Amino acid sequence: MSADFLSAVILLTLVVDPFGNVPLVNAMLLAVAPRRRPRVIARECAIAFVLLLVFMFFGRGLLHLMRLSESSLSIAGGIILFMIAIRMVFAHPEGALGAHPGGEPLIVPLAVPMIAGPSALATVMLMASRDPESLGMWAAALTVTMALVTLVLTAGYRLERLLGERVMQAIGRLMGLILTAVAVEMLLGGIRDFVQAL
Repeated sequence: MSADFLSAVILLTLVVDPFGNVPLVNAMLLAVAPRRRPRVIARECAIAFVLLLVFMFFGRGLLHLMRLSESSLSIAGGIILFMIAIRMVFAHPEGALGAHPGGEPLIVPLAVPMIAGPSALATVMLMASRDPESLGMWAAALTVTMALVTLVLTAGYRLERLLGERVMQAIGRLMGLILTAVAVEMLLGGIRDFVQAL
C-alpha cells in the first residue's frame, strides 16, 4: 500500500467525516424502520460514490469547459472545507452542513451534501486534475473510503450507544481540527499556484 494511496483514503475520510455524521444520520433515520435503515444508508452511500466517481473522472473536463483553473478550484475547495471544518470543531447544533428535513432521505440530504458535499466533490476533482496518471489509485482510494463510510454509518446506532454522544462529538471535533489544517494547506497551495502563474 503506497503512502499516496493511504493519504488519499485518510483525506477523503476526513472530508466525508463519517464519525461526525453518525449522530445526524441517526437522527435523520428515526422515522425509518430499523430493518430498513441499513438499506437506506447503503443506497445513499452508493449514490454518493457514483457522484464522486463522476466528478473524479469528468471533473477535469468540466473545469476546462467552464474555463476554471486548478488554482481557483483549490482555493474554493479550501474555503468550503475550512468553513465545514470550523462548524465541525465548534459543534454547530444543525451539524456541519446545516438543517435537514424529516422523513426517509433520498439523495438529499444524506447522499448530497452530507457524504458527497461541495468539499468532497472539490477534493476528488482536485486529486484527479493534479495527478491524472493516478486516476486508478484515486478511484481505489475512494472505493475504500466509501466502504468505510458505509460501514461506520450502518453501525451508527451501535457506535453511538457504545461510545456515547460525547465521545462521538469529540471524534467529530478532532476530525474537524485535522480537516482545518488540510483546508488551509489546500488554500495556500491554490494561492501559491496562482502567484507562480502570474
